[in-house]
Amino acid sequence: MAFLVQLTDDAMRDLEEIYDYIDQHDESDRADYVLEQIDKAFSSLSEYPERGNYPAELLDIGIREYREIFSRPYRIIYRVMENNVYVLLIADGRRDMQTLLQRRLLWA
Repeated sequence: MAFLVQLTDDAMRDLEEIYDYIDQHDESDRADYVLEQIDKAFSSLSEYPERGNYPAELLDIGIREYREIFSRPYRIIYRVMENNVYVLLIADGRRDMQTLLQRRLLWA
């Protein structure tokens, strides 16, 4: 059974910002390639949503309701609920993820 992968408004903005940044600072072909790779990651979530790891930053504080997969260097944070996968955050893994995760997921 395939799960429905849905992006939150925040995750959609993340994706747009990633694309725009790469498009402005690299080649548009590169921006398209990155989006294709992230889209493949979404497709894999549709088939195997439980395959992701728990984000270490959240696991350290006992939170196990979110998972993550990678499309290097991007981390895709999501939550599985019933037959849906909700993508909540797409961010460069080199960022301060502790603060970003707290701000986006825990304080929302």
